[in-house]
Amino acid sequence: MKSLIFLVLSVSLAYGARVFTQRNVHPLSDEMIDRINSIGTTWKAGRNFDEASLPYVKRLLGFKGSSLRKLQQVHHEINEELPESFDAREAWSNCTQIRTIRDQGNCGGCWAFSTVETMSDRICIASHGELQVSLSTQEMVTCGEPGGCEGGYLETSYDYYQTDGIVTGGLYHEGGCLPYTLPPCNHSVNEVLPICPKTYLPAPPCSRKCVAGYEKTFAEDKHYGQAPYTISSDPKQIMKEIMTNGPVTTGFTVYADFPSYKSGVYQKTTDDVLGGHAVKIIGWGTENGVDYWLVANSWNEYWGDKGFFKIRRGNDECGFEDNVITGLPKLS
Repeated sequence: MKSLIFLVLSVSLAYGARVFTQRNVHPLSDEMIDRINSIGTTWKAGRNFDEASLPYVKRLLGFKGSSLRKLQQVHHEINEELPESFDAREAWSNCTQIRTIRDQGNCGGCWAFSTVETMSDRICIASHGELQVSLSTQEMVTCGEPGGCEGGYLETSYDYYQTDGIVTGGLYHEGGCLPYTLPPCNHSVNEVLPICPKTYLPAPPCSRKCVAGYEKTFAEDKHYGQAPYTISSDPKQIMKEIMTNGPVTTGFTVYADFPSYKSGVYQKTTDDVLGGHAVKIIGWGTENGVDYWLVANSWNEYWGDKGFFKIRRGNDECGFEDNVITGLPKLS
């Protein structure tokens, strides 16, 4: 009888039935990890943060949802059968930024990171690899939204890209006009990075001047985008957009189990909400019969599956398919 119950539970989970962990379990505890792994869901949990890191984890969640402004919604005519799997890292293998995992540091700037990463990828894709740049998350976080480390809107960042433009800037002190100045820190339980600060650090002041020694002026280094647009929550529309123009940005609700993701296809196992987070979708596929989106996070490469994760596709898991926004670059 026990084996039959386990079989029914496993099959139900694979096809989306909800089995919730008990409420009020500490999100980063061994108890949470053990409960997730014990119910036989479609993903595996593990230690990414120590329990004392919960306030810090919540600070990383800077997606405020959608603004009140309506954007144009692009609709694709789909006359072909879409591929069962797609990975932008392979489709545009010469665009190295697509596979780069960035690090927010002690900052709730996911809204800026996810959009700037998407913009950088799309410049390379639209130019057929001739123009490879890493746009500046530093500029977006510090200039694109007041109090940028306290959260922001995806629409705001795309508007800034269109009207003000963005200069180049790499990872922590790594090249470009305005590289990121908030240091990477130990999001996960490793000894490679320094421990993240216990207190909140505000975003640095907005600077409109390139670092000393950079060969261009701030104005000369600007890259601009066209008007931003949304894609409907229809998975096929999102898939067509990705395979046509490149990765897209989305925001979703983060539940208490998500920080412990390690592998597999994530779907929530609890109703406890921690906040909102923004990420970059780079592809899709199917694993053990479960359709998924392939996603790049910005919590460094020591989190999750080397900085990436998969999340269930086709059921608007955690609102994942309901907040897709993107835009095209201006190349001339």
